[in-house]
Amino acid sequence: MNFHKQPNTFVGQVDLKVEDIERSLTFYQEIIGFQVLEQTGRKAKLTADGKTTLLSIEQPENVTPKQQQKTGLYHFALLLPNRSDLVDVVQHLLQNGYRFGSSDHLVSEALYLSDPDGNGIEIYTDRPASIWSWKDGEVAMTVDPLDFDNLLQEAKGGSWRGLPAGTVMGHIHLHVSELPTTEEFYHKGLGFDVVCQFGNQALFMSTGGYHHHIGLNTWAGVGAPAPPESSVGLRQFSLEYPSVEARNKVLQQLKQLQAAIFEENGVVHTQDPSGNVIQLNVNTHAN
Repeated sequence: MNFHKQPNTFVGQVDLKVEDIERSLTFYQEIIGFQVLEQTGRKAKLTADGKTTLLSIEQPENVTPKQQQKTGLYHFALLLPNRSDLVDVVQHLLQNGYRFGSSDHLVSEALYLSDPDGNGIEIYTDRPASIWSWKDGEVAMTVDPLDFDNLLQEAKGGSWRGLPAGTVMGHIHLHVSELPTTEEFYHKGLGFDVVCQFGNQALFMSTGGYHHHIGLNTWAGVGAPAPPESSVGLRQFSLEYPSVEARNKVLQQLKQLQAAIFEENGVVHTQDPSGNVIQLNVNTHAN
């Protein structure tokens, strides 16, 4: 499946603020299975394949704990290449006594946990796109119990080796303050299509017919404020556009919406209506 390659637009990297860099490094290496690609002081870039940064973590000066009922990260989601990889994660978490939740979403099977700062993490594997159920442009997704008996039949019996090299950032799910103008921003501005709605509380959006690259919800409360700059949580995430032309089109669309656009060290960013910062990249990786 090529939902995280050209010509699609997808989430490339998530950047988090944490309270204790050493504590977080231990967690992300020993529990999640990342490798450290680069570390400078209180900042580290984490990878699954030894080349590509999927997650960066940083301990800012005067960092403050994560606050509830704020916009920002609900979870970032790591997509594993094979169902057997998910079995490896289940067995690893059980062996380490680490608590996690789970769901069967029809399109995918997922595990849920939090890092030491309360940042949400999903680890999942997709079912084949050929069996996803679509009707009137919307894909059927649900929250059913995960069938662990069936899943564990895929067990290979090998030892834990961390995240497989084919792991990608599958999607990001955000708390936002409201949905109508947020939907307009992500659709008319950034170019994502609505593919599923949960009442008036959550939207799922994608490119290229994926079940979702972006999730948006108001579960922190309609009108929820953005967290303080010093707070633990999401610093930004990146979107990977297939070409310079595609990104330029998006920049024009954002200008028409009068959305914030700013450059930082030559890198283009925007900000959604709830204050979530998004880096707009051109995907230069070979596919």
